Amino acid sequence: MAIGKKGNSRHREDGRKSLHTTIKVRLYPTGGQAEQIEKTFGCCRWLWNQMLSDVQEFYAATDLQYIPTPARYKKGAPFLKEVDSQALCSVHQNLRKAYLDFFRTPKAFGLPQFKAKKARRDSFTVYCRPYHTGPSIFLTGGGIQMPKLGVVKAKLHRKPLHWWSLRSVTVSKTRSGKYFASIVFGYEARLPEPVAPTLEKTLGLKQSLSQFYVDSQGDSPTPPALEKPKEKLARIQQKLTHMERGSKNYEKQLQKLRLLHERIANQRMDFIHKESRRIANAWDAVCVRDADLTELSRKLKGTNVLDSGFGRFRECLKYKLERQGKAYLVLDRYAPAAKTCRQCGAVNGTLGLQEKTWACPHCGALISREVNTAQNIRDLGFAGLQNQETCAV
Repeated sequence: MAIGKKGNSRHREDGRKSLHTTIKVRLYPTGGQAEQIEKTFGCCRWLWNQMLSDVQEFYAATDLQYIPTPARYKKGAPFLKEVDSQALCSVHQNLRKAYLDFFRTPKAFGLPQFKAKKARRDSFTVYCRPYHTGPSIFLTGGGIQMPKLGVVKAKLHRKPLHWWSLRSVTVSKTRSGKYFASIVFGYEARLPEPVAPTLEKTLGLKQSLSQFYVDSQGDSPTPPALEKPKEKLARIQQKLTHMERGSKNYEKQLQKLRLLHERIANQRMDFIHKESRRIANAWDAVCVRDADLTELSRKLKGTNVLDSGFGRFRECLKYKLERQGKAYLVLDRYAPAAKTCRQCGAVNGTLGLQEKTWACPHCGALISREVNTAQNIRDLGFAGLQNQETCAV
C-alpha cells in the first residue's frame, strides 16, 4: 500500500515548493537481517527510556531542560555500537521534538512516556547521508540498501520518479510479525493553480454511523463488509480466553487474532484511500463538519464512531484535495446544520438525536435528517468561503 502525504513545504520565489511523499513497502529480511533489526529496535527503545529518565532527573534537580546525546551512553552501553548510529540520532531528535510539541501545545500533546518492550509497534528511522562513495541508503532492483543491514529484500510495487531524492527510511514491525519500510522522498513542484469552486461542484459530507457518510447528493458509499470478520474475531477471542497463557496453542491463536485485526485494518484503509481519491478527483471543493469524534463516541456509547475510520478519511481527503489546488472546507461543529430546514431556513430546536426524518414545523416539508444536514454543510461551508474571498478583496 502506498500512502502519499503532503509534507511541510517551503515556498520559493519561482512558485515552487518542497514536498515530501512517503511510499510504504513490505520488507522480507533474512534471518540475520531480522536479528539486526530486532537489535536496533531494542537499542532505540533502551536509549529513549534512558534519555527520558536522565531528562527528568536533570529537570528535577536544576529546573532546566537538557537532553544528552547518544554518544554519552556508548561507553556504558557498548551494545549501542552494534547498530546504526543514525537510528540512535533519530531517537534523540524524536525526544527533542516530543518535548517541543508539549511545551508549545500542552493541550494537544502530552509529556513523553517510557516505552515498554511489548509495545504495539516497534520502529526506528535512518536518514540518508551523501558520502563520496554514494548515498548511505538507496533502492536496488529488488530491495533497499541500508547501513548495517545490506540489501533488504522488499516488494517495491511503486517506483519513485527520477527527480525524487530519498530522505529517510522508517523500519517498523507489526504485531503480526511483518516488517515494513516507510520511504520518504523529497522533491520540488510548482504550486497548483487554485480551483475556483462553484456550488454545483461543491460536495457536503455528513458522517453516518450506518453508511460511513451521506453526501449532499443523497448518495452513500459501500464500505467493506466487516460483519463476518468481526464475528470471526469474536470467536477467536473467546477461544483465546480458555487457553493457557504462554502455551503453544495460545500463541498460535494469538497470531490468528493479530492477523485478522491486521486484515480488517487493511480493508478499512484501502476503502478510505480509494473513496477519498474518487471524491478528490470528482469535486472542486468538499465541506465537512469539524466534529470531535472522541467526544461524539462518549455521547453515543456502544457505537463504532472511532472504529469507522472517518477521522483518517478526513485527513486523506484534505491532502488529496490540496495537492490539486482544491478547497477543503471545514464547518464549525456548533453550526445548526442538522436542525435547520433547507427549504425555509427555520431551525427546529426540539429535534432529537434519534429522529432520522422530521417534518418542518414552519413549512411542513418532510426532511431526511442526514441528507438535509449534508446539504446544509455544503451551503454553509460554501457561503463561508465566499465571505472569506470577499473580505480578502
